[in-house]
Amino acid sequence: MSSKPRVSVITPTFNRADYLPIAIRSVLAQSYQNFELIVVDDGSTDETPTLMKEFLGDPRIRYFQQENQGQSVARNRGIAEAVGEFICFLDSDNAWVDSKLALSLDAFEANPKADIVYGDYMVIDAEGRELGVNRMRRFSGRITPELIHDNFVSMNTTMTRRRCFDEMGGFDSKDRLAEDYGLWLRFSTRYSFLYLPEVLGYYRVMENQISSDKDSRLKANERVILEFMASSPEALGRWERRQGLSRFYIRKGRYELSAGRPILAGKELVRAVGQNPFWLGPWRLAAKLAITMFRSGAH
Repeated sequence: MSSKPRVSVITPTFNRADYLPIAIRSVLAQSYQNFELIVVDDGSTDETPTLMKEFLGDPRIRYFQQENQGQSVARNRGIAEAVGEFICFLDSDNAWVDSKLALSLDAFEANPKADIVYGDYMVIDAEGRELGVNRMRRFSGRITPELIHDNFVSMNTTMTRRRCFDEMGGFDSKDRLAEDYGLWLRFSTRYSFLYLPEVLGYYRVMENQISSDKDSRLKANERVILEFMASSPEALGRWERRQGLSRFYIRKGRYELSAGRPILAGKELVRAVGQNPFWLGPWRLAAKLAITMFRSGAH
């Protein structure tokens, strides 16, 4: 093994003592072993510092503590400390399959022009029971046009060349809701993504996360999208911008309808049609909205 790790794994954590050991052990169990694991404790007030003592005998594990500043700052601290050629992120309540690093590195070897490799994940509950594979549609290559309407790059499955962060910087430290989305949008203007159709990790959902304050997340996503379009006007053609926004507003409208807010769904529908009426999305939402309004009127 080389004295310098080839892969740096960054795990930000805040009061996740119940799950952090599972995340750490899933890294230690990797079939590819030339890595370092950087745990950045973002001001935990639980047993995290105590439990970390169990792992610090492994020279590949480094532990940093800081005052609570948010996940973006913690991830950026990890990037600053990392020495590997490749960077991966694993949140402290999630885990990896044991072939995650090997599969990602194999994908880079087979596709040397790729800059970011990512894949699928298995959804699990608080007790670790499998709930099913997330089947979101994902893309390779120049993904900016598709990425505009939804973030399909799952952070915990990614492996990114270190030079991408050296050249374009890290996460927006002010953003606590959509920092990963903003990063991938920015990276998509310069770097090539490669989707690997393999389950690479486990994403844990808990009762207090199921809605995960989706109102705030969608609002944050919209802000990130509009800020990206303003700061990178050359990244998308006019039609790509309009189509991306139309699809995003339809996604937002579907959520509003599912949340029992048909008036707000109608407002998003109008915004979607204003961007691009020439696809089926707006008309499908319009039909669902009409049925919902008719049923509510009938009662």
